[in-house]
Amino acid sequence: MKYEPFEIAIPKESIDDLKKRLRATRFAPDYANDNWAYGTNGDYLKELVTYWAEEYDWLTHEKAINGYSNYQTVIDDVPIHFIYEKGKGPNPTPLILTHGWPWTFWDWHKVIGPLTDPEAHGGNAEDSFDVIIPSVPGFGFSTPLATTGINFWRTADYWVKLMTEVLGYERFAAGGGDWGAGTTTQLAHKYSEHVIGAYIHLMIPLDVFVNSKMPERKEYAVDELEYFDRNAKFFTDGIGYASIQSTRPQTLAFAMNDSPAGLCSWLLEKRRSWSDCSGDVETRFSKDDLLTTMSIYWFTQSYGTSARYYYEVLNNPWQPSHDETPVVKAPTGIGVFKDEIIIRPRSWAEKYYNLVHWNVMSPGGHFAPMEEPEQLVEDMRLFFRALT
Repeated sequence: MKYEPFEIAIPKESIDDLKKRLRATRFAPDYANDNWAYGTNGDYLKELVTYWAEEYDWLTHEKAINGYSNYQTVIDDVPIHFIYEKGKGPNPTPLILTHGWPWTFWDWHKVIGPLTDPEAHGGNAEDSFDVIIPSVPGFGFSTPLATTGINFWRTADYWVKLMTEVLGYERFAAGGGDWGAGTTTQLAHKYSEHVIGAYIHLMIPLDVFVNSKMPERKEYAVDELEYFDRNAKFFTDGIGYASIQSTRPQTLAFAMNDSPAGLCSWLLEKRRSWSDCSGDVETRFSKDDLLTTMSIYWFTQSYGTSARYYYEVLNNPWQPSHDETPVVKAPTGIGVFKDEIIIRPRSWAEKYYNLVHWNVMSPGGHFAPMEEPEQLVEDMRLFFRALT
């Protein structure tokens, strides 16, 4: 399989159309919602949409993305975009990093330099990696997607082909968060002969949605009980998005594909509620950070296929590749950020994974590579250093 250089070049007409739509937004009335209890706060959304229309410069960020080595290939008729940066150490370890929803590949950009060139970032050249960051099928520039059934375990199948057949690595390391953690876990389950080690910062059982039962309170250690309480709150108050995206994603897709302000509202609320920001989203993400995410979804018209990822997880049940224990055979490292949306107890992880590394970190939330890139990089180095 071949891969070709890929340059992002959004036409001026598309940028002008976006600004026109933003300026014509008809905002919903919003009252008594200063604490975002009803969802996205209208005043902040207006502020962000106005900035998007009048001050945000997509071309600056497009240039930054193109400053990395971007490529595209086709695997089983599915277009795959990826960043591929070679390490500068004596023996770089190939490392594929996978994002989730509502992420894009660009959520990993802060770790590329430290992982590929650790010496230039205060580290040891022996810890260098060849870093591969794909856009998940149906997300961002891995579009258009017209193939059904693509979920995180199908993505793992593509990643093995990408790493072995396209890039020529027989063995490689893997890491991920959100659905990317699911993909990484599946790689470590099904393809353990290829996986040096798997590093995740969200624990997703591979039969998620089918077997959604959470560990009971008694399974949590005393110093983990706050995780149980956080989990309970999430499943009571924060799961509605997954219900609609796993059952009727296309109904919502038409609205998101037509209204950039609506798309912004939907993604923004998750950035705020899932990050360790204490209610002020800009303590973790600048306006430009937020709007680069929104712009990638908007320009690639990928919200609909990104939402279908949930549908394909629910409606194409995962099948194990072996019946051995633990389920996840490759050496696994888990970085626990204390404001992650769901945290299972260490006792559960020790049974499910070939767990060789567990580190509880604070601060940080669901978007670890953007929120706490230095902590994340150091923990990944620590984990993989022991395996290579």
